[in-house]
Amino acid sequence: MEKIPYFLCHLSGKLYLRGMEVVYRLVYGLLWLLSLLPMSVHYALSDLVLFPIVYHLVRYRRRLVARQLADCFPERSAAELKHEERRFYHFLCDYMVETLALMTMGRSEMKRRVTFEGFEALQQEMVRRGKTLALAYLGHYGNWEWLASFSLWTIDGVGAAQVYHPLHSSHTDRFFLRLRARFGGESVPMKETLRRLLTMQRQGQKTVVGFIADQSPRWEAMHHWTRFLHHDTSFFIGAERIGQKTDALIFYVRVTRPRRGYYRCRVEPISWNPREEAEYAITNRYASLLEEQIRQEPYLWLWTHNRWKRTKEEWERRTKDNFEL
Repeated sequence: MEKIPYFLCHLSGKLYLRGMEVVYRLVYGLLWLLSLLPMSVHYALSDLVLFPIVYHLVRYRRRLVARQLADCFPERSAAELKHEERRFYHFLCDYMVETLALMTMGRSEMKRRVTFEGFEALQQEMVRRGKTLALAYLGHYGNWEWLASFSLWTIDGVGAAQVYHPLHSSHTDRFFLRLRARFGGESVPMKETLRRLLTMQRQGQKTVVGFIADQSPRWEAMHHWTRFLHHDTSFFIGAERIGQKTDALIFYVRVTRPRRGYYRCRVEPISWNPREEAEYAITNRYASLLEEQIRQEPYLWLWTHNRWKRTKEEWERRTKDNFEL
């Protein structure tokens, strides 16, 4: 009798998981069919359906976006800030339909829509110097899902990978991993980054690795603060430390959006000799380049992320308390 509750619990758990798998497959199939629509229809849906729902009806994180824009651009008028806010939400909806279209977009179409200037020369420099790794700094700027297509631009003998943070929902995580693998790039979980890259290096596997490094670190991952958009801001320093440990080439990817549905990426060197750099110099350079880009076109950055929810003052207090303990 004591085994019955356990059996029922085990059975219900299996049924739940199977049910969720069925739902995932149905939703994935529906999204796959929608992804086949022409981009003109995707953008019509963005303007006529998604934007009214996200901006006017749901009002998704509008207070947060408005506050962060005002704090980051105190020199701008209320009308200018409202304009940037609406531009951001229009772009956010475009990001959604563009990511949907990525499910079935062909290689030639992607290469036409996302181009990389200076990327071939960078890889040739990598080979010339005998480097195994090149690390690309990016931000949540433009459509970063489309930017994972840099794997289409690697030369013979050079692979591509991107570091990612696994999502809480296993089905959502699976969906995005499937998207990011469409053009051949390897997705490396954040916690396994150093170990995986060292393995690549030992094997002599030349690889360009993308790091999206503008997220807000957890308290225990905070080590360095810099001024960024009028705020004391903590950045992940993992890419800098990995670059120094592996002596990788480190560069920044500057993204522009010349028109709807098209992105231009330009390679800008950060450091070809990271082991000779002062501590945090690479991270500071990345923060400066990203800020410069955001100031030029604010609407392309992910303003719905609560970037400054953890403050330097609170971090200093916690650090002091831990030290005293």
